[in-house]
Parts: sequence; C-alpha cells; structure tokens
Amino acid sequence: MITIFDPRQLSHAPLRELHNGGWTDYNETPDRAATILAAVGPAIPPRDHGMGPLAAVHDAAYLEFLQVAHRDWIAAGRAGDAIGYTWPVVGRRNLDLTRIDARLGRYSYDAGTPITADSWTAAYWSAQTALTALDMVAQDRQRAAFALCRPPGHHAGADYLGGYCFINNAAVVAAEARRRGLGPVAILDVDYHHGNGTQDIFAADPDMLFVSIHADPATDYPFYWGHADECGTGAGIGTTLNLPLPRGADWAGYQPALDRALAAIAAFGTRLLIVSFGADTFAGDPISHFAFERDDFTRLAARLAAMNVSSVVVMEGGYATAELGDNVAAFLSDGAWKCGMEIE
Repeated sequence: MITIFDPRQLSHAPLRELHNGGWTDYNETPDRAATILAAVGPAIPPRDHGMGPLAAVHDAAYLEFLQVAHRDWIAAGRAGDAIGYTWPVVGRRNLDLTRIDARLGRYSYDAGTPITADSWTAAYWSAQTALTALDMVAQDRQRAAFALCRPPGHHAGADYLGGYCFINNAAVVAAEARRRGLGPVAILDVDYHHGNGTQDIFAADPDMLFVSIHADPATDYPFYWGHADECGTGAGIGTTLNLPLPRGADWAGYQPALDRALAAIAAFGTRLLIVSFGADTFAGDPISHFAFERDDFTRLAARLAAMNVSSVVVMEGGYATAELGDNVAAFLSDGAWKCGMEIE
C-alpha cells in the first residue's frame, strides 16, 4: 500500500503532559511515526492542498488560534509548551478573549495536548498527508492508501483540540471526499479510544456515517463521548453508531462489534471508507487495555478489504513504540491492500 508522510510531522515534540494528577513524559512522541515509517516505508511526500479543506471542517478562529498560540504564550512571558488550565464546561460562549490562558481553555478540553512552536506545522502537514492519501485513491486509482498522520486527529473537534489531536485528519478527508462527489462516505474508527471529535463534527450530518468500536467510555478516555446511546443529533440521527467494549476485549470479543460495524457500512451504500486506525488495541499498549495480538491486525485488515470499497487509512493512536511499527505493518500487509491494486 502506498504510504504518505512528511518529515515536518516529526517537529511537534512536547516534553510532558499532565496525566492522572502528575506530570509524565509525552506519549505521542515523534518516535511513533519514525518506527512506523521504518517498518512500512518508503513513503511519498504529501501535496499541499492549502487551507481550504481544513477550513471546510474547522472553525476559522480556531485555525488562527493554532497558528499563533505558542507565539502568544511566549509573548506573555511563559516558557516551554502552552497548556490550558481553565475550561468552560457550561455556557461556552464565543467571547472575544485576548489572554492566551483564556483562549487555550476556549479551544481545548484537556491538559494532555501541549502546543509547541512546531505544533501547527506538524498538524498542517499531517492533514495534507491525509488529503494526499485521498488523492491516491481518487485520482491515481489505488484501491487503498495509508496516511501516516502524526499528530493524530480523531479527538479534535471543529473548534477544539485534545487527546494529542489538533486537526481532525479523518474528518478533513471525509468532507473533501464528499465535496469531490466520492460519496457515500463512511468513517470507521478502530482506535482504542472513541473518536469524539469526528463524532461531534458529523453528529447532525445525515450524509456521513460515523461508526466507532472503542473502549467503554464509562471506564476510559474520553469518558464523556462514545456511549452506545449516542446515535447522532437532529437530521443526523441514525448516522452515528457507537460500539463500546469492555477492557480486556480480545479478537473473539471484538468480532461481533466488527460484524455490526461492517453491516452498517454496507447498508449505508458506502463507496469510500475512511479508517481511523489506532494500533493501541494491542495487548502491550501502555495506556490502553484491549488484548489484540499482532496477527489480529492482519485479520482486521482482511475484513475491511473484503468490503471491496476504496479506503483511506488514517493513522491515529498506538503507544507501544517498540512494537508499533510491526503492528502497523501487520495491518497493512494483507494482499487486498497491496500497492498497485486498481479500482475496477
């Protein structure tokens, strides 16, 4: 499968994050992408599609904030990475706030996603990587393409960051694919953690299907989204399907949820599938609690390939860095995904 990646995505390198009441080393390190690239490379560089596709999904003021946040943090006399500490949990109004602390709270929802001087550059090229994977499928007639996105994106909403995510790469690709007339488009999120940002962006959209198999948010991040009774809002009711699973789920426990997910995708008439792929379902992941073994990633790929639809695979989580490259390679290794298979 063709892999797309840009080395500027490695520039985002926060030193630490606030987790469970204390400072810890940042989990979403540049080494994640480097080990994946070593296992699945070589990669081609992304094309620059500009700001238009990002602005089609994200609020203009939020995009501007991402570009200036660290500069304003330093201008305020701070050092290091910019991190919020106050969040408006109710009555979140569109106030004209000038202090960087206030804007960090306005445009984020956790203290685990620091902004560095290079975060915008990395996030921008991560999104361009995903858009170029779409080009490979839509224009170059590949059956599937892999966007090695880093930082990841599925926790980012239209106007907020969180969960290591700034730009929602899967949502940007899905919206752009629909604009190009490639729909119906479905998004399948198989990261251990629920893709709350993606769900939020498309919750009221009747023409975009979002399906997620993830850890039960009653016990796992992001807690407040991804419960089974969330099925969309307004005109979008029925186009969101959440399939939460208990901690410890292995392949046998995962398969019934996958069956439901793929049935929903088929019933939607899907022509293009966006896969938010997280390898943090691996049994050895340090911050996740499913029990996938390496071969299970190949089994998952085979089931997705059997859908016989064009697919864009967008990298999300996975934090067992030593094993991450081989796990991703196992997912991409199935013959149905191989580079050069053209759409009939």
